[in-house]
This record gives sequence, C-alpha cells and structure tokens, in this order.
Amino acid sequence: MTSARILATPGRFPRLLLPATPPRDPVDLDEAVGAGAFAALKNAVEELGAEGVMNALDESGMRGRGSGISVGEKWRACARVVADRRYVVVNAYQSDPAVLTDRVLLETNPYAVIEGAAIAAFAVGASEVLVAVRAEATNAIRVIEAAIAAAQSGGYIGDDCLGSGADIHFSVRPLQGSYMLGEETVLLKGLEGRRGQPEQQPPYTTTRGLFGAPTLIHGPQTFAAVPTILSGGIAGFPETGARTFAGTVLVQISGAVAQPGIAEVPFGVTLREVLDVAGGVPAPHKLKAVLVGGPSGGLLPADALSIGLDHDSLRAAGAHIGSGSIMVVDQHSCVVDLAAVLTRFCADEACGKTIPCRIGLRRLAEIGARICEGQPRGDEVARLTDLSVDIVGSALCDHERRATLALLSVVRYFRDELDAHLLRNTCPAGICQPKAETRAGAVS
Repeated sequence: MTSARILATPGRFPRLLLPATPPRDPVDLDEAVGAGAFAALKNAVEELGAEGVMNALDESGMRGRGSGISVGEKWRACARVVADRRYVVVNAYQSDPAVLTDRVLLETNPYAVIEGAAIAAFAVGASEVLVAVRAEATNAIRVIEAAIAAAQSGGYIGDDCLGSGADIHFSVRPLQGSYMLGEETVLLKGLEGRRGQPEQQPPYTTTRGLFGAPTLIHGPQTFAAVPTILSGGIAGFPETGARTFAGTVLVQISGAVAQPGIAEVPFGVTLREVLDVAGGVPAPHKLKAVLVGGPSGGLLPADALSIGLDHDSLRAAGAHIGSGSIMVVDQHSCVVDLAAVLTRFCADEACGKTIPCRIGLRRLAEIGARICEGQPRGDEVARLTDLSVDIVGSALCDHERRATLALLSVVRYFRDELDAHLLRNTCPAGICQPKAETRAGAVS
C-alpha cells in the first residue's frame, strides 16, 4: 500500500516514472523484468558503453528534475575527474514534511530507481550507490531494500553486474534530521555523520563529494527516467514536456481541490491543467492562490494558472518546482498569514551558517509576524524588499534565497490584502489579529 493516493490520468498524460498499471507486488523481480525492467541497463553495458549512455542523455535533452542541469553534462563532469573511487547518491530524503512523491515512487516502481542509479554508476565508474531515505519512511525503506536484494540475487547489480566486469553495490541509508538535509552538500555530510551545513560550490559534488570523492547526486525521479531513454524511448522523450525541459515530474496537489493526491504530469503543462487532474476547485471554495514549491515556494494568484510547470516559467513568476508541492488556497485563507508562517518555518529550519541565514531570515520572519499582528514599524514593505535583496545577493545556498519568495510574492501579487493589514489594520480573511470588518460572520 502506497503512502498517498495516486491520481489517474488515463490517456491524458504519459507515464514515464510511475507504472501505468500498479504492479501486484512492486518487489516481484520476474514481473518487473517481464515489464521491461533492466533492459536499459543491459543495453548500456552490452551495447552503448559509458560514452554512449551519456550521448543518449544529451540527445534526449534530459535535465535534472530538481536542479534543471543537463544530466549528460553532470555525468561527464563526474566521470572525467581522476579518482580512485566514486559514489552515486540517490537523494530520496525529500525534506518537505508534507510531500510524499519520492516515497511513493520508491514504493511503486523501485526497480526503475535502482536501474537508473546502476546505469549512472556504470557510466561514471562508481562502485557504490547510496540511497538516502527519511528514517520514518519505513514502507519505502522496506520496499527498496527488498528490491535491491532481489536485483542482486538476479545478477543485475552487485559483483560483475550483468557480466560487464563492473561491481555496483547498493545500500540504503535512513536519515533523520532537519529540512536542510534536502540540500545536496548537507545530505553528504549527513551520510558522513557530520554536522549538516551547506558548503560553498564550486568545487561541485561531482568533483569533491562524499568522503572527498567525486559524487553524482540526483533525486529518484531523475534516476527513474533514465531507463525510459535507454530502452528505446530516446525519440519520444524530448517530445514529452516543455520545449526546454523534456519528460515528466511528480507533483503532490493538496488544499482546496476535489481530489488531493500525487500525479505524474509533463513539464510545461499549465497550473490549470494540473489542478484539473485533481478535479479542480469545488464549490463553495473559490481559488485565491496557489503555493508552488513547498515551504520555500511562491504564492501565485488565481489569474496565473496559465503559467507552465517548468523551471524557467516558475522562476520568472517568483516560484519554483522544489519538492513538487502544489497547494491550492481558497478565499478563507489569509495569504499574508500563510507567507509569514512559511517564512518562520524556513527561518527555524535554517542551519545558521551564514549571516543572511542566521540573522536575515529571522528578521524577515519578524517582519511577517509584525504585519499579521497589526504592529508594523514604518515602511515594512520597503524593509522586507530590501532585506530580501540582501539575503538573495549574499546567500550561501538556495534555502536562504528561496525563503524570501513567500513574502515577496505577497508584495508582488496580493498588495491589496497586504495593504489591508498595513494601512487599515484589518485581515480580509478574518485570520490575523486584530480583526475588523472581516468576512461575513466575523467580529472585530
């Protein structure tokens, strides 16, 4: 049984990551092989070779699901470093506490993740693959460990993988920690048993990563997409998704929708199409905003549903794909209060290594709290905007940069509601204190 509902999209969108038909048993190796599992790995080691694999990735136009970086280029960067050992890390930690997309992928299609990571290890010359998973994801851990054991017994991984002479060993590493563990350099420190704080890049992890060795890190969705490309899907892969970003992505839709759950959609589909997959916004709810990107995401207004779900479009709109979280906010919610809560969460979860992180985010959260409590100090909008510019310009990692998005998106798209708090000391949604002349039924 999976951790969350998977929304059906029959005939509407292709399935490249999740199985089109749920397997009777996701760990059944014979069933998986019968459905095509490990055909891509066999093609890689017997026909393509390491360089051919990376050429195929280049031809497909595949980019990392989280970073947007060319997968072929990243693999080459790792492979070209002279080193005695290399690692491949599957970053399935998924730090957003409310999102289960990667966990569901491990539970329903573990062999796709294993096969993609094994192909990566073969291509870059790594002999060890580590799968980092949240410790509380017990079912996902059980499934992936059982699938690894079965794949090794079948000779697909382990010593002399498929007779290629390559040794590719897998291990699952349950981790427990803060939101920051999702950042790749922090994740590597967690795997090493060190304090979780990010490192300046460059040098990139492909040059100096786990235990100082070249390390290739991707999320499970990126690895799971690789077998599709190498098993005959090269021609069709670029045609799925956005013009500059091929393939599909898992999103978790929540909030005021008819059917919350997880869906696989092509990159580039509009936010409106994504909400339609979840049955839209049912009456009496009225769409007010869409939070895209999780706690460090941006709030987009109802008239922005034509924006495409891809890195470039969302970045221009003041949001990002992030964890794949898409939360629908209705008329009964206060976007100012929501942005303030998200900023406080990001400030609390920040590691505090740098001044923008340790002090800047805390001051930003205090501004949001003052606005919601009806205690603004002077021109809070200018203070908020200037501080955000300083944080983004001097930040060490994306956590600091993206933590500014929630409040900045309120300034950009919901100025009327913000001014109601600042100038009239009221909350149109009746959420914040003090309340005055709020929605019907509320009292001052």
